[in-house]
Amino acid sequence: MGLTMILGRIIGKSTTTSFSFEATGKAKKFEFVQVMHPSYGYVLAQILELVQDVQRIRAICEIIGYKDENGTIKPIREPLVPGSEVLVAEDEFIKEVISINSDDTAYIGKLDGRDIQVKLDLNTLLTKHVAVLAKSGAGKSYAVGVLLEEILDKKVPLIIIDPHGEYSSLGQKTNEGKTRLAKFGIKPTAYRVQSFGSIKNNKDPLLRPLLLPDTLTQEELMHLFPGKLSANQQALLYGVIKSLDRITFPNLLFGLDQEESGLKYALMGVIENLNSMEIFSSEPTAYNKLVQGGLCSIINLKGITPEVQEIIAYKLAKDLFELRKLNKVPPFFLVVEESHNFAPERSFGETKCSKILRTIASEGRKFGLGLCVVTQRPARLDKSVLSQCTTQIILKTTNPHDLKAISTSIEGLSSVAEKEIQNLPIGTALICGVVDRPLFTNVRPRRTLHGGHAVDILGETNGQKYNDESFLDKIGAHEENLALVLPNITPKDLQIIHGSKDQPAKIDTVLVPAYQFQCKEGEKSYSLLVEMLEGKVVMDVTSYATKIIPNLSKLGSRQLNILQSAFALQEFDRSQLISKAGGSLDVDEDLMILVQMGMLQNLSAGEHNKCQEKFVINDEFIFSRLSDFQNHSKIQYSKIKFTRKDDEKINIDQLRKLIDTYAAVSDQTKCFIVKYEVNQ
Repeated sequence: MGLTMILGRIIGKSTTTSFSFEATGKAKKFEFVQVMHPSYGYVLAQILELVQDVQRIRAICEIIGYKDENGTIKPIREPLVPGSEVLVAEDEFIKEVISINSDDTAYIGKLDGRDIQVKLDLNTLLTKHVAVLAKSGAGKSYAVGVLLEEILDKKVPLIIIDPHGEYSSLGQKTNEGKTRLAKFGIKPTAYRVQSFGSIKNNKDPLLRPLLLPDTLTQEELMHLFPGKLSANQQALLYGVIKSLDRITFPNLLFGLDQEESGLKYALMGVIENLNSMEIFSSEPTAYNKLVQGGLCSIINLKGITPEVQEIIAYKLAKDLFELRKLNKVPPFFLVVEESHNFAPERSFGETKCSKILRTIASEGRKFGLGLCVVTQRPARLDKSVLSQCTTQIILKTTNPHDLKAISTSIEGLSSVAEKEIQNLPIGTALICGVVDRPLFTNVRPRRTLHGGHAVDILGETNGQKYNDESFLDKIGAHEENLALVLPNITPKDLQIIHGSKDQPAKIDTVLVPAYQFQCKEGEKSYSLLVEMLEGKVVMDVTSYATKIIPNLSKLGSRQLNILQSAFALQEFDRSQLISKAGGSLDVDEDLMILVQMGMLQNLSAGEHNKCQEKFVINDEFIFSRLSDFQNHSKIQYSKIKFTRKDDEKINIDQLRKLIDTYAAVSDQTKCFIVKYEVNQ
């Protein structure tokens, strides 16, 4: 092993899973380090946190392990020796520990801060499943595209259930710059792609009609019925089924029509509805044409109602799984986009395809059927499905319920790494399942064209560009249909109040960006309205009365004690504060910090005699429960003409994190506060 930089030496207690060292070199959070162990040789670890006090910087590390003679990553069973040198891990040593001894790997990107490729074991993906989790807009579909390119490179058959029609671009080469591609060793490539869907509702000229077999089993037919049939209805249906050679919709309708029972009409109505969907045929799409080596078959569900999407996903997944068990189709990889809609957590209800996806997640590995679930709402995805995904690719996620779902489904995810998920930049993923510890990875560029961009509604509708006017021109300048919180006063009222009958006042309509948060304190639930210009809580929309949420995390224990005493006193001088706080006579420095932060006000600023100075708590800040400042205004969606629409200036993730320190946030809704201003 060559020379490398010394970062410090181990201090304090050391365990078989963690240690700390005093950083004398330039240590960075999540940096990989190596330490010599007398029994195992060099051991790889990662810095999870840096703590600085007056005297030193202490780095807290988590041990990843060492690689034995068989190439297996193993944890150490004897702690590292205090005083041992901690070195910046060499690239070759990191590669040695995290590399996969297999030719069948998927190149996802590079280790954050290192020129080291991160690869996934495709055999693991195809047998133990993968989940791609992220909030909307965090690069989820881009990362999935990278993974699918690697799978197609290995000629593995690919089936994608695609509700939005995002993945057909896998058949086109990327148009990204050559410099960035070269940095990651990537060349533009196009893959074999075929798309199936509803040609009636989707105008894609390359789309082929998707037709499912119209011959159903008794179990399938009962499963497709909405709701639960009564005992008499079941008996009637079973009686008709027994008389049929083939269970098809026309045969069922004919058989039911011959019955004299009045119960037949409800059953016939459901069957006629299923038949009218035009997705079942006596000449269905051949499954052996869908599942072929090196071919990506996309089930494009764009333009199809959610009810029919569920039926398609159920029938396809069930048939393909049965064919795979009989070895009538080759091993393949099934990708389910927006998987929380197809296999929701049971508290959100069941869908037609919930049961089959749970079965594939638990049993697919036995038969060479790999599953990839992709979702922006991990908390709403069936927990039994998510828990079966050994490999997880996680991009930025901020919803607390989603974060909790992720943390409970991943072994070895530290609390520090869990918090870092909220701050991941676009293009960086936390990949779990390569080694025992998650790896921060910069996702490589795609070889193919990315098809997951948001629709450009300002200049494009139904694929046609406007040459004469923009989208905004079509609906009228400065008029939009938005989520609004309205005051209990109208512009006409203000015109009368501030003007005269002959000359009414001019009123400007200003849209202030805001979020309505659903919060909970104990058993109490309430709504909190926060404007996004300064991050203030809006208590009353009509008067636009606001309060500031203080960031108490920036205060030390002495300052918090002084602030608590000041809140109890409301107005005070130094001697009263010292008496109430029960602390040191030296409160000047902390007092001035609180004044500078605006939490306290000096009523006698400029006085020469400090003893006579009076202070008061700043009532612009919230120093009690947030629930005392809840807003009862309802959001309504309507079209409004406005003079000005302001842009957000506050980071929503940081704001939510601040509110979370006071109350549990369960949901948030973006909206605009309508503010009427008198134009003088």
